[in-house]
Amino acid sequence: MFTDSHCHLNYPELAANMANIRSAMHDAKVMRALVISTKMETFEDVHSIALQYDNFWCTVGVHPDEEGVIEPNFEDLLSKSSRSKVVGIGETGLDYYRLGERNVSEMEWQRNRFRTHIKVAQASRLPLVIHTRNASEDTLKILMEEGEDGSTNSVGGVFHCFTENEYVARRALELGFYISFSGIVTFKNAKELKEIASWLPLNRLLIETDSPYLAPAPHRGKTNTPAYVPFVAQHIAELRGISVEEVAKASSENFENLFKNINLSTISNELSK
Repeated sequence: MFTDSHCHLNYPELAANMANIRSAMHDAKVMRALVISTKMETFEDVHSIALQYDNFWCTVGVHPDEEGVIEPNFEDLLSKSSRSKVVGIGETGLDYYRLGERNVSEMEWQRNRFRTHIKVAQASRLPLVIHTRNASEDTLKILMEEGEDGSTNSVGGVFHCFTENEYVARRALELGFYISFSGIVTFKNAKELKEIASWLPLNRLLIETDSPYLAPAPHRGKTNTPAYVPFVAQHIAELRGISVEEVAKASSENFENLFKNINLSTISNELSK
């Protein structure tokens, strides 16, 4: 049984097709999914999806690349983090990819937002869902400064849709984080990512779709859905020389260990509904 640890089922192209998406998940043996919040304006939509289905959960947070949106504050994030089916904080982090005419020093608003999310994660004892793009040095630095150093007081979390280099992967592991691979790992030009997926400790590995984006080969270019996460698992299994069942089992157990109180036994036959 597979678990999609990161998807955006509230996005219009998926939300309007939920019955078919869930049917395809059932056929692909994808038994669980975590629906990720990217801004406060749409959190209620994300949360309602999690509440509607026994095998969906959600996070609360604001994506680092979202500008001109409601800025999350500590009190609001913390309040929403206590709601039923909310199991993580994020996605949060840093993204310097679209700087435009700005420089990194002008992105302090992103760094402040990231710190707020970390503080809420520590207060709620919920793990962080980290997004980092062209900003790994600052991402790691801020995590350390805020006490996310792998110590017993850290909440940890996951570096989702990992696309960084080996150094960042090893530092993330040292800080107590999991690493999640998306369909990008199946792309032909993702050579360094494939190498990381081949040696990463199996007990720190998650898989995801980041749907509706980044559909894995052989479906690249199509609208991604949680039903495609087995293709990510299959590719990782081939890289490691193990069975896809081993990857499915390990990544699902890791999902349970990271996002507490999530267990297959609570799902029953929900996907058949």
